[in-house]
Amino acid sequence: MRLEDAKPKAGSKKRRKRKGRGIAAGQGASCGYGMRGQKSRSGSGTRPGFEGGQMPLYRRVPKLKHFTIVNQNVYTVINVKNLADLPAGDVSMESLMEAGVITSNDGPLKVLGDGEVSTALNVKAAAFTKSAKEKIEAAGGTCEIV
Repeated sequence: MRLEDAKPKAGSKKRRKRKGRGIAAGQGASCGYGMRGQKSRSGSGTRPGFEGGQMPLYRRVPKLKHFTIVNQNVYTVINVKNLADLPAGDVSMESLMEAGVITSNDGPLKVLGDGEVSTALNVKAAAFTKSAKEKIEAAGGTCEIV
């Protein structure tokens, strides 16, 4: 076998279209681009996603991640494990600030269910997760929504 014997497979190589070479060639004169208009001119037509001045789809539909939620509820969150060291009694946002468990008030208090609690606490908060409510009530405490 010689180098000149190496040929591409039959049908794998296709001739390019010879545009603008007369009517008989099939793509004569306007070369399939029509008579006039932006898409018939030389250079690129419109950018990808352009819809002729209409608000494009990628701006109409806020999808995927990292879109801000309108009127989002921002909570001061605390886990059940942070309440475990507190003495039995009432627990509220003010008492947690005084005890130094919470350093800043970022909004209404929400109790999350990570950890365990053994003392009976009467927790007053804006929201509880299902697991946090179960753990506080299992220890003999109560959950009051403020």
